[in-house]
Amino acid sequence: MTSNVRYTPPPPPAFLFDLDGTLIDSVYQHVIAWRMALAGLGIDLSVWRVHRRIGMSGGLFVSALLRETGRSLSGAQIEELQAAHTAEYLSRADSVTALPGATELLATLTERGIRWAIATSGLAASARPALKLLGLPDDAPLVTRDMVEHAKPDPDLFLAAAALLEIEPRYAMVVGDSVWDLLAARRAGSLGIGLLSGGYGREELERAGAYRVYSDPADLLSRIYEVGVRGLDG
Repeated sequence: MTSNVRYTPPPPPAFLFDLDGTLIDSVYQHVIAWRMALAGLGIDLSVWRVHRRIGMSGGLFVSALLRETGRSLSGAQIEELQAAHTAEYLSRADSVTALPGATELLATLTERGIRWAIATSGLAASARPALKLLGLPDDAPLVTRDMVEHAKPDPDLFLAAAALLEIEPRYAMVVGDSVWDLLAARRAGSLGIGLLSGGYGREELERAGAYRVYSDPADLLSRIYEVGVRGLDG
């Protein structure tokens, strides 16, 4: 003899997206911008070393790279370096484009009433211009480094994005392209989805906590049913 068990069903899943390398094709512009900014202070680093740290907060990024070089900078010099990076990146912003499927993915989620937000370690000055690339209004749900105490790999950005959507982080899926995104997702208590569009490999993303890995937003949209979203697979 069987009977139905009463329980409270979970809400529909929500998505918390990283920005650079996840929705927009900007990772290498950031890499070159950081390399140029570092060179301005006489610090010469290979591009691959810079790339491995992209996605971290600016402060942690600088600290990690300085440990590799044995250099030290004052607080004023670190602020100068971060400002130089922003200026260098904005000078290359014309070459940044939306990643394949990014605009369609966000539009489809919106159309179907599935909540989403963007959470980026970048400052508002470099992140807000991306909204136009994605066909989004100025008031699109966006959390930037300026709005939280700590950035990735701390969970603050994703916790803040979940709060912005008025949801619990455990009901959200974080979509990111770097190990720092996925480490932050785990600490926030959210499931992680990895994208290869930022230059990290599948195994690296899976080791950091990604339970699914896709090539880019278009690939994710085409197989959205695999992450437990119903009614979006055509």
